[in-house]
Amino acid sequence: MGSRVTFFEVEILDWKTKQQLCFLDKVEPCATISDIRLMFHKSYPKWYPARQSIRLDPKGKSLRDEEILQHLPVGTTATLYFKDLGPQIGWTMVFLTEYAGPLFIYFLFYFRMPFVYGLDDKITSSPHPVVNLACICHSFHYIKRLIETIFVHRFSHGTMPLRNIIKNCFYYWGFAAWLAYYINHPLYTPPSYGQKQINFAVIMFLICEAGNFSIHVALSDLRRDGSKIRKIPYPTKNPFTWLFFFVSCPNYTYEVGAWISFTIMTQCVPVGLFTFLCFTQMTVWAKDKHYTYVREFKDYPSLRMPIIPFLL
Repeated sequence: MGSRVTFFEVEILDWKTKQQLCFLDKVEPCATISDIRLMFHKSYPKWYPARQSIRLDPKGKSLRDEEILQHLPVGTTATLYFKDLGPQIGWTMVFLTEYAGPLFIYFLFYFRMPFVYGLDDKITSSPHPVVNLACICHSFHYIKRLIETIFVHRFSHGTMPLRNIIKNCFYYWGFAAWLAYYINHPLYTPPSYGQKQINFAVIMFLICEAGNFSIHVALSDLRRDGSKIRKIPYPTKNPFTWLFFFVSCPNYTYEVGAWISFTIMTQCVPVGLFTFLCFTQMTVWAKDKHYTYVREFKDYPSLRMPIIPFLL
């Protein structure tokens, strides 16, 4: 006779009211959280899996899709808590929306549309070559991001709350308009140190953009098989990835470097403020990812810092 399988009973409660929403009987012990989401979805069709946060504690973190029921710290009668995350939108669509906006908004100011600066009823252009160069670099940056979104990025989380895209677009689109307004303004003055300052900034910008792209490709290669399991990223033969020797998130390091170079190139205060806010936010993200790596991997390289080698 074969060994009997011990089935689980799963009770799902509302995280706030503690009211029972669903009771699942005869759940196989090898069932994953993803399987439980699908079972719950059958009882409540409006709460599709991406909207569901399933957790062990009402105020705890969401369980990952790949976690297995019998490996959780629960008995054969498990109590889980559900929180509605609200309407969701796919990350690919999020990034395409966030990055396409700045690309086209910038052109409205670059071509000095009559309704922007109140000039004559004709399109004019700036006499300063750096303004043209800034437009090329800004466009290149966001076109690169769009290409990466479509062909490179592999997302560990499939969706984000729909309400967040409004906040994100306000941030990206708003800053694109603000910095473009000043860079392309008829009264804009070029950098203090002239062509030398501009050339230095362009070289720095291209290096950082190449580095950022290289890191994104390296991170994507870690999930080439479609796995969502976190792995330690290591340097490859590509020299741009050697920054992995020193930081956990070199993609953020290169990203900040690109915006610093753009600030030097344009010598524009709004660009500098945007760069500072980018650095602040990316430092928060980098620290979170760094400490997650340290917590999950005992052999994680001790020399690495979150975003700035040897410092931060």
